[in-house]
Amino acid sequence: MTEVGDLTDEDLVGQVLVGYAYGDAAGAVSAASAAGNQRLAGVDTPAEMVDRYRLGGMILVARSADDPTAGTNPTTNVDSPAQVRALTAGLGAAARVPLLIGTDQEYGVVTRIRSGIVQLPSAMAFGAADDPALTERAWAAAGADLAALGVNVDFAPVADVLGPGGVVGSRSFGGDPAAVARQVAAAVRGLRSAGLAATLKHFPGHGHTTVDSHVALPRLDRTVAELEERDLPPFVAGIAAGADLVMSGHIEVPAIQSGVPASFSARFLVDLLRGRLGFGGVVICDALRMVPAMRWPPGEAAVRALLAGNDLLLQPPDLAAAQRGLLDALDAGRLPRARLVEAVERILALKRRLPARPPGDLSTVDGPAGRDAALAVAAKAVTVLKGRWQPARRLRVTAAAGRDRARDWLVEFLQSPGAMMDKGDAYALKLQQEARGVVMPNTFASTVMIAEKASDMLKADLASDR
Repeated sequence: MTEVGDLTDEDLVGQVLVGYAYGDAAGAVSAASAAGNQRLAGVDTPAEMVDRYRLGGMILVARSADDPTAGTNPTTNVDSPAQVRALTAGLGAAARVPLLIGTDQEYGVVTRIRSGIVQLPSAMAFGAADDPALTERAWAAAGADLAALGVNVDFAPVADVLGPGGVVGSRSFGGDPAAVARQVAAAVRGLRSAGLAATLKHFPGHGHTTVDSHVALPRLDRTVAELEERDLPPFVAGIAAGADLVMSGHIEVPAIQSGVPASFSARFLVDLLRGRLGFGGVVICDALRMVPAMRWPPGEAAVRALLAGNDLLLQPPDLAAAQRGLLDALDAGRLPRARLVEAVERILALKRRLPARPPGDLSTVDGPAGRDAALAVAAKAVTVLKGRWQPARRLRVTAAAGRDRARDWLVEFLQSPGAMMDKGDAYALKLQQEARGVVMPNTFASTVMIAEKASDMLKADLASDR
């Protein structure tokens, strides 16, 4: 394995950069994808990007109209399991140092790879089910699928505790810090058991903000004591469970530092995260393509983010400018070499911990064990919000804006012969085993996300005819 002493300045700078690329193959892309890569990095292909910039990591991206993070992803380079595995193999072959290949596979509304692998319910469905053992089993199955495709880092789970009107919505496991902490720890254990690195996000907590950090800087008006009581417990639990990375959020908390995102503040990343919470792993900033990070030019943002305590810099909007900014700051002494070396040492330590094995057999992907785990969570998550279920009454299914497809999936399932409503006080949706073939192909497990106080997710309004 490569050691820090073996690396040139260009190698060191490259290791802290996590790029994204246009094109669904590493070495041969369309003319439009080549043009996108030229704008981003001055190269034609993803493989050339990895090689020229000596990247430490690459993120697989996907753009979808119903994804609240779509603005961060200008393109899609994932499709089928076979395509993703070929892409990751090509990216790895182009790297001089083993490559971190990650993606935002949170499940629910933020899911990059949506076909051919196990599809879990949303985080809030896991919270509603409230079964950490089942959570661990489901995330282990999902992690095994990702590993088989050549992905070794999942930018999940979301550790944000949801507050009233919180913009994170169903991406959160819920609104109770202790319950969310249990779910986060279980998801971390599941992913790591499959050989993946797990990432806690968005530190120090995005759940009580009503502004989307993709488009503006959210402000979290918390005292330090309130932050520790309401927002930090899931991060503490995730760290204790062995989380490999923590993603710093573009969030302002004036009680700690006013006017500066936590992602650019050493008070958060060094004093709080490392000093008080004791995190010793890799800190990765949220995407530098996001509006709060683009207040500075790409080179300046990269330098500031690294100086603040981030070890990996995610999705610089201009790779050449980010590289040049870091090298210039290193030459000028503004970026201490020790800070750069410290970051790279953590990155290389993470790479050593990840299993050095080729992707698995695709015949194991989307197998019955994973489907069963996803189905069990989805069924256990169903919650009656209002009223009593009676067979003679109408079931009205509603969804928040942008969730029409998921609503249609649920309606289709409820009308199928394989589903029926169980009578009695249990108010449970009974799922017959023989219905699995209808339910599981990327529909029910991603759709039945019904939980108490979840205003922005699918709801079953059990009411009389109106």
